[in-house]
Amino acid sequence: MSEIQSEREDRIKKLDELRELNIDPYPARSSRNCAIKDAVESFSIFEKEKKEIVLAGRLRSMRSHGNLSFAHLDDGSSQIQIAISKKDTGDTYKQFVKLIDTGDFIEVVGECFVTHKGENSILVKKWTLLTKTLRPLPDKFHGLTDEEEKYRKRYLDILFNPEVREMFEKKARFWNAVRTFLISKNFLEVETPILETTTGGADARPFMTYHNALDIDVCLRISAGELWQKELMVAGFEKTFEIGRIFRNEGMSAEHLQDYTQMEFYWAYADFKMGMRLIEELYKYVAQETFGTLKFQIGKHVVDLGVQWEVYDYAETIKRFAGVDVLQSSLADIEDKLKELKIEYDKKGFNITRAIDNLWKYCRKQISGPGFLVGVPAEVSPLAKLDENNPRITQRFQPIIAGSELGNGYSELNDPIDQEMRFREQDELRKAGDDEAQMHAYEFVEALEHGMPPTCGFGMSERVFAFLMNKSVRECQIFPLMRPKG
Repeated sequence: MSEIQSEREDRIKKLDELRELNIDPYPARSSRNCAIKDAVESFSIFEKEKKEIVLAGRLRSMRSHGNLSFAHLDDGSSQIQIAISKKDTGDTYKQFVKLIDTGDFIEVVGECFVTHKGENSILVKKWTLLTKTLRPLPDKFHGLTDEEEKYRKRYLDILFNPEVREMFEKKARFWNAVRTFLISKNFLEVETPILETTTGGADARPFMTYHNALDIDVCLRISAGELWQKELMVAGFEKTFEIGRIFRNEGMSAEHLQDYTQMEFYWAYADFKMGMRLIEELYKYVAQETFGTLKFQIGKHVVDLGVQWEVYDYAETIKRFAGVDVLQSSLADIEDKLKELKIEYDKKGFNITRAIDNLWKYCRKQISGPGFLVGVPAEVSPLAKLDENNPRITQRFQPIIAGSELGNGYSELNDPIDQEMRFREQDELRKAGDDEAQMHAYEFVEALEHGMPPTCGFGMSERVFAFLMNKSVRECQIFPLMRPKG
């Protein structure tokens, strides 16, 4: 029998004893009237007034000295030492020593006092069990050392590592800052479907499922409602945004996961240049609100979001770093360059679009930013409006930070005939084996035929937060998907 199993059996015996004593090991409520953080901050006042307070939390440590025991009580806001004596708690003191373990949740009624060693503490007059734990907490000095186990038991990772808890508090501030900024610019928050009959808004392989009531196959969305939000532009809304979960049935890496949070907005009567100005303002605001700084060390890159943002031309940047003009090169030429640079790529469904994209990904890693990528070829931008002076490229922009695109925006395509043609081209790519090519969205084209005003659209995912944290996206997910234990 393992040490943990033995400990668990011992705690179950204590659980049975508690019930025999008519002590409810899992009561429904607590009478707590003060958070430990407040008790710590107002300690001198409470001590002077001899104010009786009711605290509750988890026991993080325990030590007994005959008729006196000390423990540290933690409610998530802070922790404080408590002192429990037989003199003050009578017969229940023996129950505490015998039946209560580290990790249990208790409620205490007591007063603030300072021990002879000078430690601020709570002198307990009465204690009540709130939750009996059956498994011991990990050793506080070793904790969880295996990375996979940390993700699988994130609750323990957070419990023992304050910096992990702080990271998720920052992540909440990050998305709140995004929402606050957009609302301040008069964007309307909307919710669009997660289940779709046709995915749209990105080049990605969808998750497929079956809808019993409608007797149809459906997909989990791969964008935060891009086509739906553009239909809202048709409907007369001027500014909309959505923050929600999206799903892509693709490979896992430090930068990519299968389900994650994304924000997308759509702005009528605006173009990609207006979008770039807004996004620079948004990123600076969110970084300052979340991290309190605009300067970041991200991998090998030192990034200052406060400087003037650069503009990087797609073809010129690839030519500079790879020595090939993608606007004038054939698929064979680009494939030869990929092999020359020893860039690995997926052969399945390989085409000119994938070839150019793989070459760009090689080049972007060498750019620290901050700046915007522009001049992206039409082949890799099926939803963007063509450049007015050069139909080979599109009115697309992407923030480049620390060697990666951290967002994607367009002057949205609103010509229904052009959109229909591009969807057909994407459909041919799908038939040729490219299962990341976009599906033909017939109903969306019909909506465009009713007229959509000039519109700028933009999307960003939680990768932005992960990059600014200088961590992998998986590490920044509170409960990443894990393969079940066999």
